[in-house]
Amino acid sequence: MTDMHITGAVLEEIGRPRPYAETTPITVSDLELTAPGPTEVLVKIEAAGLCHSDLSVVDGNRPRPVPMLLGHEAAGLVVSTGDEVTDLTEGERVTMAFLPRCGECDGCRTDGRLPCERGTASNTAGTLLHGSRHLGRDGETVQHHLGVSGFATYAVVDRASLVKIGNDVPPEIAAVLGCAVLTGGGALLNAVDRTEGESVMVVGLGGVGISALLCAIAEAKGPVIAVDALPEKLELAHDLGADEVYTPTEVAEQGIRASHTLECAGHPRAFETAFAATKPGGRTVTVGLPHPQAMSQVPPGVITAEARTIIGSYLGSAVPQRDIPTFADWWRSGRLPIERLISRTIRLDQINEAMDELADGKAVRQVILFD
Repeated sequence: MTDMHITGAVLEEIGRPRPYAETTPITVSDLELTAPGPTEVLVKIEAAGLCHSDLSVVDGNRPRPVPMLLGHEAAGLVVSTGDEVTDLTEGERVTMAFLPRCGECDGCRTDGRLPCERGTASNTAGTLLHGSRHLGRDGETVQHHLGVSGFATYAVVDRASLVKIGNDVPPEIAAVLGCAVLTGGGALLNAVDRTEGESVMVVGLGGVGISALLCAIAEAKGPVIAVDALPEKLELAHDLGADEVYTPTEVAEQGIRASHTLECAGHPRAFETAFAATKPGGRTVTVGLPHPQAMSQVPPGVITAEARTIIGSYLGSAVPQRDIPTFADWWRSGRLPIERLISRTIRLDQINEAMDELADGKAVRQVILFD
């Protein structure tokens, strides 16, 4: 293909004050997109979800090079492929995973427990997996976000960042499979790994937390407890099938505990709530990404005396090529109602307002739909 013009949402500056609808840190711009390299794929974006990992770049919690075309949770149709990509064809729907795996480093040899070293380095640098950049605007380089840059009409993505999903899966479902469901559900399957009869508590009911909740209910192995400070989130969790719902204050005051807990809020106080609510012998799995300087306090004597385990789970400790198809099959069978995760669909030009909704904790998952 020749170079093409696309429309995308570019973060111009990190750390502008809120409300973002007024300060507009993100602009919808015309950009140039160059042709895919040998291991890369041109994808027509159909849907992209807004995640706290996008917001954490906007607000400065996770500094990245700018200008940057945001968006890491997306799905679309294959348009064309590089010479070395032989297993994808035009018109196939793919889900994008924001941490590609090279398959060769020490991280990739841990079966999902540790992230890919090369993928982590390229994400930090604002490039694709093999170091390439394909975005520009008026002669200036625009950085890639987490190897995807899905808030755009088209994207060039490395093959390692793509999972074939099947054209029977609607775009908005396919999009959230790549981050929200993979992170929350993956942590439940890969890091918690509960046995029959054990309870699980999910602390923090954003997109990742609701995904973990839905997957815990789908597992049907034991009681599922939901915890959030917002009454509307607890009402949603109850409607989805949670056995018990509580605020963090109620958990502390009533001494509510579960066999295992999942912290999905990305806040140190949420982690402390999850740890305190884990039963002896249980696992506290932390999924959220707080500010790098945030600190939590836990009593080490409890870890020893109660044989506790604390586990970090990044991207659900998942192998996307293995785990995304599993969740897609759960959705196909009616076991996993992923559509309940989506709060609303929006246009690309509503991106700043949507970031405010996300920062306020009002949204579970907002999804941009493209024509």
